Amino acid sequence: MFFDGYGYHGTSFEQTYRCYPASFIDKPQLESGDKIIMPPSALDRLASLHIDYPMLFALRNDSAERLSHCGVLEFIAEEGMIYMPYWMMENMLLQEGDFVRVKNVTLPKGTYVKLQPHTKDFLDISNPKAILETTLRNFSCLTTGDSIMVAYNNKKYYIDIIETKPDQAISIIETDCEVDFAPPLDYKEPERPAPAPLNKAAAQAEEAPAEEPKFNPFTGVGRRLDGKPMKTEPAPGTSSGSKCKLPDTTNGKAQPSSGSSSRTTAQAQGKLVFGSNAGRTPKDAPKEAAKDTKQEQSEKKDDPKFQPFTGKKYSLRG
Repeated sequence: MFFDGYGYHGTSFEQTYRCYPASFIDKPQLESGDKIIMPPSALDRLASLHIDYPMLFALRNDSAERLSHCGVLEFIAEEGMIYMPYWMMENMLLQEGDFVRVKNVTLPKGTYVKLQPHTKDFLDISNPKAILETTLRNFSCLTTGDSIMVAYNNKKYYIDIIETKPDQAISIIETDCEVDFAPPLDYKEPERPAPAPLNKAAAQAEEAPAEEPKFNPFTGVGRRLDGKPMKTEPAPGTSSGSKCKLPDTTNGKAQPSSGSSSRTTAQAQGKLVFGSNAGRTPKDAPKEAAKDTKQEQSEKKDDPKFQPFTGKKYSLRG
């Protein structure tokens, strides 16, 4: 694996180094980005290869099968060593002095990334979008499944990278990338308040609508034209309850009605009557009047409800 005096092989750059956190080299600015520090021999090898710029690398931890991507800040590390952000070592499950394999790669420019904060405290920042935009300026690439760290106001916020397009790893250098947010991991939807239990009486009142009062015509109080008080008031609903009676047609013969009897009695008393009964002889009148009075009495017994013209009779002479 190691030959040509530098320990590299083939036409691409690929080397195994021991990794250490940035605190070992007094470079705290490494923690706010995704760049590493490599030895000068790596720069010599990279300069002799036809690689794409900016330089991007794939980091692999074979023991834990973890993969991530990063950029490079400087080439000032000791030979056989690299320095990287501590949050990146945590993502790859690396300890101080563990071996990590570094290989140069070319990544497509990103068009979309979806992020998910670990806690909802990140959303409580006055302008989280501006803080995130400022932080991502220190990053050169993003990998699906990684967790990046955003430092703000002496506090560290961790954000998961859920999705990236057009590939699982993208470059975010000089590109317009759409950013979307997923709900935080500790976010819980507010519980809806349970409806207050109604009383049984109120529930029954809502279920059973109030009955509308029935319409009863002509239920008012009668008044006389002469101003005298009424002796008997008509019962409510009597006018509406009166029915028009048709002549009885039993045995195929229509029996005389009360109207005909009233006309015969009026003719018997010597009053002038217009109609078909006007030409009858006075002899037939008493017989018909007797029959009509009997029918009137029987009808009064059958239907005692409505009796018109039952008041007292007064003379104009006084």
